[in-house]
Amino acid sequence: MRTSHVQATQAIVGEPEVVEDGTSRAQGVESSAAWLSLKAAATALQPLQAQDGSVPDAADHAEARGHVAAITAAIEELRPLFPHDDAYLAASVRDFATWADGGFGVPDFLDSLVAFQPQEHRVDGLRHLVVFPMYTQNGSSDRHVEALLVEVIWPEFIAHLEAGDYGNRLFVPLRLLDFTSGYDTNSAVLFPETVAVRETPQFTWGAIFQDREAARFRRVVGAASAITDLALPEGAARMLEDQALTEKAFVVWDLIHDRTHMRGDLPFDPFMIKQRMPYFLYSLEELRCDLTAFRECVWVEQQLTARRDESGSRDGVGGLETIEVETLEHAKLVQYAVIFDRIFRFAITGSRVRNYDGLGGQLLFAWLHQRGVLHWTDTSLAFDWDDVPAAVVALGDAIDELYWRSIDRPKTAHWLAAYELIRSTLTPNPASVWARGLPDEILAGPTKGYTDAVLDDEFPLSMFYESLDKKMRPVIESTAGIVGTAGPAEGSGDDAA
Repeated sequence: MRTSHVQATQAIVGEPEVVEDGTSRAQGVESSAAWLSLKAAATALQPLQAQDGSVPDAADHAEARGHVAAITAAIEELRPLFPHDDAYLAASVRDFATWADGGFGVPDFLDSLVAFQPQEHRVDGLRHLVVFPMYTQNGSSDRHVEALLVEVIWPEFIAHLEAGDYGNRLFVPLRLLDFTSGYDTNSAVLFPETVAVRETPQFTWGAIFQDREAARFRRVVGAASAITDLALPEGAARMLEDQALTEKAFVVWDLIHDRTHMRGDLPFDPFMIKQRMPYFLYSLEELRCDLTAFRECVWVEQQLTARRDESGSRDGVGGLETIEVETLEHAKLVQYAVIFDRIFRFAITGSRVRNYDGLGGQLLFAWLHQRGVLHWTDTSLAFDWDDVPAAVVALGDAIDELYWRSIDRPKTAHWLAAYELIRSTLTPNPASVWARGLPDEILAGPTKGYTDAVLDDEFPLSMFYESLDKKMRPVIESTAGIVGTAGPAEGSGDDAA
């Protein structure tokens, strides 16, 4: 049951004066000599490391020690600028020393990882220095030493949302300031499970770079809307011109999406437990979380609009408080973000090998098209915006119904039902064994047989997407390493890292 979506909250856990001091001290640190030294040393260390993070060649150890010494000296110099992270940075220096003294085996940074608790200091503009041996999702699979400077995005209206119906104590929204090569990629997340450690700790935070997500959205949607001759709604058009506005919309989206993975009528734990299953199950889970964010934002928009309109005011604000006006604005923008990011970027980003996010984008587009609220006519794309929210929510309801029914189903029956939900909208590969009907030996056998029978591209791109992909491929590829700026979304190139 929903409560009030706007509540007072304490935005900072711990000592507010320490956090406030840290916010002001670290301004401009990305151009400091200490940071540039740290970044250069980490970059020079990476070629000496094996995939597991070790430095296996003893002949490289002297050079590696020099790079580690430069890294730790820079951390010590920068520590006073980050008083809220002092315990973490001190532990990081110790972990580097232990790694070097132990002969550069597989690194173990458990102590510093446990000491790093960014979720305890969610305050707008607060900066963090982050240094770990880690791989980067959608980036590098090597657990090499990476270094980042990041900044928290936590405006007041989002703090109020999180304190109300959308509590998510683990969620940390960030802006990239500078980074080593592992993040000069498509990676838009910082997760503790990517760090090299001796044992798995309890994970207490997860970070997403909303500036990167917003910058990618602005560039891709700007190009795709031009290619498809789509007249963007006023709010979506403003998002292409305003990086900060779009970042906040993505924070709201991810705040709700992230918490949804563990909420609802779930068959058990559909995503977070590592398990081997057909990739289209991941498609539905990610899409379920996105469509939950969409549905909740529709509800927030309806509630606040009704309150505003009841006041009879003609100023467009009515009886709403300032923080509620901003909440109302972004509730609408999240809906545009979900639709356009899904159908323009997700659907054609990445390879066609078990691309579950791509499949989710394809499904949303086809669902809206087949329900008559999205039109591709005379080589122009158009939406019936008054009818779009109900159609999007209906897809979310269909996935929720699948999940609810599958609480009483065997796992493989859930898989088969999920496939039927998707194929009712998307056409499978003509060579698909699943589409023809799995043979008895697979149906009666272990789950591995089900998964092995899924084609890498079980649901190929439609003719619409094949054409769009050819035109959009250079734009999609140009977003690797992108960061947010306040400049235009396309044309000047000032969004690129």
